[in-house]
Amino acid sequence: MTRMSDLPRDLVEEILSRVPMTSLMAIRSTCKEWNALSKSRIFGKKATAERNQYFLGFIMMDYRVCSVKFDLQNLDDPSIKPVGGILNQVEITKVFHCDGLLLCVTKDNSRLVVWNPYLGQTRWIQPRINFHRLDRYALGYDKNRNHKILRLFGDTDWRSQVLCYEIYNFSSNSWKVFYDTPDWDIAFCQRGVSLKGNTYFLAEMKIRDAGTRGEILLPFDFTLEKFGPPLSLPFPSSGSDTFVSLSCVRDEQLAVLHGSWRKFRRQTVQICVTNQISLGSVSWSMFLSSTSSCSVSILAGSFFIDEEKKVAVFFDLDNEFERTKTRFNQTANIIGQDGYFKSVNIGEAPNLGKRTSYGDIPRQFCRPLVCSSSYVPSLVHLQINQPQPHVIKKEIDSYHLNL
Repeated sequence: MTRMSDLPRDLVEEILSRVPMTSLMAIRSTCKEWNALSKSRIFGKKATAERNQYFLGFIMMDYRVCSVKFDLQNLDDPSIKPVGGILNQVEITKVFHCDGLLLCVTKDNSRLVVWNPYLGQTRWIQPRINFHRLDRYALGYDKNRNHKILRLFGDTDWRSQVLCYEIYNFSSNSWKVFYDTPDWDIAFCQRGVSLKGNTYFLAEMKIRDAGTRGEILLPFDFTLEKFGPPLSLPFPSSGSDTFVSLSCVRDEQLAVLHGSWRKFRRQTVQICVTNQISLGSVSWSMFLSSTSSCSVSILAGSFFIDEEKKVAVFFDLDNEFERTKTRFNQTANIIGQDGYFKSVNIGEAPNLGKRTSYGDIPRQFCRPLVCSSSYVPSLVHLQINQPQPHVIKKEIDSYHLNL
């Protein structure tokens, strides 16, 4: 009888090349040789070459986490597939990526879940106090590679004097509370971007005397568990006709996108990347500047760049605010040099509004949200928690868990 370990190596490698990233856990448990080959498939030279050809990552669409694969040589046909397991049964509104782990916020704001797609492990995290829909989160690690979650839950409106934040430590399975009196604030819609364990936010300085508010890049140090000094952005302070968004280039650089409206409804989009960045300093260089009739919404909060092709891909809804339309699409919009713009339909955006007591259904759409850094699998083990009582029955019905 032929055993799996007896199959030719070339055939096994061909099989592994066709297996989705999130399904490799089953392959790894087949036999020692397949386990070793799966690690080579993920961490070897072929894996590096594949990541140079494709953008491999995760995207949140219609409150579900999906894997996404973009062929950077042909951006017309992205592959987007819902992930399996428990995450496919939970509605998610926010997703963050750091060190091969994904931090997901449930739609009902009752729990957080951290997921290692490569190892197939999840860790449910309960709040010290109730989570809130306006909370801001970040995932990072300290100098000893201890992973932590930052939660901002204080009112950072410019009239407020006190910021409250707390940190969840994976090692101690506990929250620690901090208080600060910052001279900046972070809008609830801003998402932090993790780079080499630390997180960077877009924030605004409280310049009350001048009556203006300057936009800054604000780092958070997970080793010291505090915010670092503000860093400068390569663009002028934002106004009512501009917007700024952050992204990560692998785990090496930050990218910042700045859009501003010009006359005749033409929009200028500029993207800069960091030459060097630390908690105390930053320098930038221009990556892309393009003026066209494209429409980059201030609500389109996620994008990634392809350095070789000199393009950026940002995710949005098409014409959400046209009141006469009855159908809307989720789009991947490609910006390039010399005004190049192309929009790719990645799926219809269903109306997720719920019928009111008056019988009408308000329009509510879930804007696609991509984890900007291309995914690199992680061997970080998560302590797998038992599901909480109020979700056990649902998960038993779906997956027949052996409790």
